[in-house]
Amino acid sequence: MKRRTTTIALLSLAFCQTIHAQDLEPRAYSNAPIGLNFLIAGYGHSSGSVLTDPSLPLDNGSVETNFAAFAFAHTLEFFGQSAKIDYIQGYGNLFAEADFMGVHRERDVNGFTDPLLRFSVNFFGAPALTMEEFKNYKQDLVIGGSLRIGVPLGDYDDDKLANIGSNRWMFKPEFGMSKAIGPWTFELTPAVNFYLDNNDFLGGKSREQDPVFSTQVSTSYTFRPGMWAALATTYYTGGQSTVDGVSNDDQQEGIRLGLTFSLPLSRSQSIKLYGNTGYSHGDNDYNAFGLVWQYRWGGGF
Repeated sequence: MKRRTTTIALLSLAFCQTIHAQDLEPRAYSNAPIGLNFLIAGYGHSSGSVLTDPSLPLDNGSVETNFAAFAFAHTLEFFGQSAKIDYIQGYGNLFAEADFMGVHRERDVNGFTDPLLRFSVNFFGAPALTMEEFKNYKQDLVIGGSLRIGVPLGDYDDDKLANIGSNRWMFKPEFGMSKAIGPWTFELTPAVNFYLDNNDFLGGKSREQDPVFSTQVSTSYTFRPGMWAALATTYYTGGQSTVDGVSNDDQQEGIRLGLTFSLPLSRSQSIKLYGNTGYSHGDNDYNAFGLVWQYRWGGGF
């Protein structure tokens, strides 16, 4: 009986791991005045089928998530160039279901996600500017990079396969290029996700996962300051896992497409609406939408 319950939960575990490899974030390397602070709150909903080991007798699998996220970001100077640090924390619900050997099984879990820390810096084309100096700045080509770290502090139960937290460290270095031509901005951001081992996987087993490689291309159009729309696509591959030395048939490969719209509400507030969809190798699909509110202050703003 325990095997039936936990096997269906593999769906939600694989689903969470796939999300981290497919971030759709346009305009990540645009310049901003130093000294600004950003407080961010948002809600996101996603649903779809997921990648899992095809040797398992699972049919009609699906996963649905509802999450609230809170974040803080701060812009600063780093060796004369603009940089940013940010922190993200989420809390939400994950529901998975599938048919296991003809019997319908469900799994429902709530909890805190692993917190995410990121440091990003622009190497070229985005000098550190005060708010007053920034009024005369016009973007051309910006080149930068970032490092995101997933800290294993989220809710985790080693007796379950379905968990909000991952119980392992994640590191995501990324390289970014952003080119502005009039109101248009074009971005290219290759990245790779590295994962440390989870040594307390399902009752003390050791789970390893190969890196996941991804490349995002996005195009955005600015209607007026603070108001823009962006279309982004991401291709990802990799991520095969091994449990106690036995390899799983769970290589990931797919593509996601997303649309984001940013609308200013006032001089210090804005909202973003986003929606994305995806296809993974093996006829798996994924859809998501959400709303993000942002408040900014500081830096002489």
